[in-house]
Amino acid sequence: MTPMVQASSSSPSDSETRIPAARKASRTWVVVLAACAGQFLVVLDVSVVNVALPSMRADLGLSAIGLQWVVNAYSIAFAGFMLLGGRAADLFGRKRTFLTGLGLFTAASLAGGLAQDDWHLLAARAAQGLGAAVLAPATLTILTSAVPEGPARTRAIGTWSAVGAGGGAAGGLVGGLLTDALSWRWVLLINVPVGALVLAGAALWLVESHARDGRRLDLPGALLVTAGLATLAYGIVQTEAEGWAAAATLLPLAAGLVLLGAFVAVEARTKAPLMPLKFFRVRAVSAANAAMFVNGSAMFCMWFFMTLYAQNVLGYTPLGAGLALVPSSLSIVIGSKLAPRFMARFGARRVAISGTLVAAGGMAWQSTLSADGAYLTAILGPGIVMMAGAGLASTPLASLATSSGEPGDAGLLSGLINTSRTMGGALGLAVLSTVAASRTGGELSAEALTAGYALAFRVGTGALLAGVVLMLVWLPRHRKAQA
Repeated sequence: MTPMVQASSSSPSDSETRIPAARKASRTWVVVLAACAGQFLVVLDVSVVNVALPSMRADLGLSAIGLQWVVNAYSIAFAGFMLLGGRAADLFGRKRTFLTGLGLFTAASLAGGLAQDDWHLLAARAAQGLGAAVLAPATLTILTSAVPEGPARTRAIGTWSAVGAGGGAAGGLVGGLLTDALSWRWVLLINVPVGALVLAGAALWLVESHARDGRRLDLPGALLVTAGLATLAYGIVQTEAEGWAAAATLLPLAAGLVLLGAFVAVEARTKAPLMPLKFFRVRAVSAANAAMFVNGSAMFCMWFFMTLYAQNVLGYTPLGAGLALVPSSLSIVIGSKLAPRFMARFGARRVAISGTLVAAGGMAWQSTLSADGAYLTAILGPGIVMMAGAGLASTPLASLATSSGEPGDAGLLSGLINTSRTMGGALGLAVLSTVAASRTGGELSAEALTAGYALAFRVGTGALLAGVVLMLVWLPRHRKAQA
């Protein structure tokens, strides 16, 4: 028999039914605030360390490879454990999982900020990624389980998407401010007081809920999918240093695919699968995740290449580059918040497609950049268009992916859509970095770097247009995520 771990049998809704309706309604904003704060921290730490890397290297004596792993240790653990974190939220309690993930994330941030050796920092970053993988699916699950499907839930998802997008957008600015004003250590230490405050609020105000269906954690499936995703993510990040044809890249990529194939085989046979394959027969779930993967492969790279262009070509300081992207940061938040209104009128499918088209138009505009580009036409204008489109597209896709399953699967569906976005972003960054480097040809002149970045944006435009075609063909026409 398949070895499994028994989940808690606590009632999912008894505690909620004892809460008066008025008090329950008054808690909704607290639930949204706690979930969004957790999501903001998780997404922020994907990019916030980028501008602090040179200071980390000088202080801790990191090698070039070690410097790369400050970023990769977080992203690999984050991608690898996401599905496991999502199912844990369903089985062991959404509140409990949220507190566990945030507690681990906060403690790891403290350890990283106090690190005295390179390996201390890398271990802390990996632990941060693990905490983020447990926390991220729980943030969306808390929203979808606390807010009934319909207008209120769609607005809550829009807020969650906006805050998450704002976290990614704010990474460069926050990192630049803290590094310049204090030290690189505060890029990590800033999470500690914020995390402690959110922990206290969540412990007091969040209500526990479970998937009350008697299911257990599929341990073999959990081990296979975690190992497969982590190995695949490792292979993807190796492409930047080793290239696509190197054994150090091909072996983990192949091993990751084999492990994921074994995971699918196990899930097809076990009685209580971690990832029921029936989900992929639900058109809205499979199509939304595929679209999020394709869109994420291009949209995740927007910040990366825009920051490099501003600093390496136009000569902006890290803080200056962060400030230059503030309008773009605001546009993605505004796009995410407007999406529910458009979804109510036009439907989730049309809004997702329209948002992706807008983002593709902005990325095509960005691909016309030059070595002496003006701020208004080389960063501000295309950045606002790209990010507004990204915000419009992400909310309906998240809504479609999480509103098509049973309540007991909310955490898993949240983990799945987060995994699709994260893995798409990791693959896209690896591919587009290779594309840019191939065009640059090792030259570091402003003209050569600009040509490489421009080509990356053109390829990203093609990826977004492919996402539009995918959604036109695959996303169901009849289903509307309400707003």
